[in-house]
Amino acid sequence: MGRPNDPPAVPAPASGGGSATGHEPELGPADAPRTADGASGARTGGATAAVRAPEIAYHPARRPAARRGPADPVKVLMHRHRELCERAVDPLEIAAGLEAHGLTDRTAARYRHRDVFSLAEELYARVPGADRSEAARPPRPGPGPDTAARAGWTLLALLPGAACLATAGVLRSTEGVLGGEARLATTAVGALLVLLALRLCLRSGPLRAQADIGTVTPYVCWLLGYVVYGDDLLAQVISGGTDGHWTAAPAPLLGLALAVAPAAWCAHLFAVHARHRLAGSHVLAEFGAGVRPLLFGIVTLFLCALAALLLLADLGYGGDGAPVAPAALGVLLFLARLLAVHGFPEPAATGLAAACAVEVAAPFLVLAGRLPGLDLLARPVEAVVAVAGTGGVPALACGTAALGLLIHASVTLSRASAHATA
Repeated sequence: MGRPNDPPAVPAPASGGGSATGHEPELGPADAPRTADGASGARTGGATAAVRAPEIAYHPARRPAARRGPADPVKVLMHRHRELCERAVDPLEIAAGLEAHGLTDRTAARYRHRDVFSLAEELYARVPGADRSEAARPPRPGPGPDTAARAGWTLLALLPGAACLATAGVLRSTEGVLGGEARLATTAVGALLVLLALRLCLRSGPLRAQADIGTVTPYVCWLLGYVVYGDDLLAQVISGGTDGHWTAAPAPLLGLALAVAPAAWCAHLFAVHARHRLAGSHVLAEFGAGVRPLLFGIVTLFLCALAALLLLADLGYGGDGAPVAPAALGVLLFLARLLAVHGFPEPAATGLAAACAVEVAAPFLVLAGRLPGLDLLARPVEAVVAVAGTGGVPALACGTAALGLLIHASVTLSRASAHATA
């Protein structure tokens, strides 16, 4: 029997040097073999520690995960828009094209750029095989400092007003001399001259549209015809029926023809100043915020010039009414042309068609209201006429359409893509 302080007995190892459980027993420092000097005889090179330590080996199969996505995202974008980058004459066209494809300043951050303009500058510099020198760049179309060109389209813009004014002068000077058929022939010839002059004006200069918008010609003809004969037509329909003789109001047509020149100059000023803002901007939001006040200022400037010309024309014919409806029509035509010039003919045609639809519907609603049980149809037209007269219908139609086009223009014309190629 052992002493109380003796440690418990350890079982003898099994044969083969293994432990009772079949595993190698763990050796403490006291169990290690001793050398002559009494030190522990650890295995040379620390072999025991190597066996006991967890194995951390290098496996060639364990490679870092491959980096997904392109290493140079700008290069991928350049290949995607290669045609745009190769035909661009400066970085502004690339920025406008990227914006037209839906790329914004926030999206440009994915390509490691703070905005679209800086991204466009890198794309412009990276296009291989292109001559980027200043001498190799073709002249940019659009408004420029050429005085002779400005004088040319200014004279063309004066032609419609001059032809209309000459026709009105002939009719006034021959009043009581020429018969009804002669006066009608003179009016037809004068109208033809005005249309030819207007066509020449719209084919060049600041009012030249990028695409063919001949589909709006019937709308414009109806609106101009209604501003001359529409008030008397509607008055006769409301009074009980037409008698076949309509009183013309040529003063609004004369004022609108004279306003073609201010419209051309306002369109020119808008294009020039918007282009300058585009060249000095580096953020799309900054450019849009600067162009919207410019658009509103240009429209206000044109409205002031148009109102003055309409008042002068009305005074020349002895009128004393406020030309609200012709002014609304003039602003509508100006905004429609401005949108078409900058590459948006569809909304322009939609606005003109909407105004025509209201003017066409007005007399038909009055006539339909005379049928039994349908008097409700004529009440909106009668209410407008009771408040603002017969001129209230075209004023409401053209004014509402012009407001819609102005809102649309404040969005579309504040984009860089509307000015880079204008």
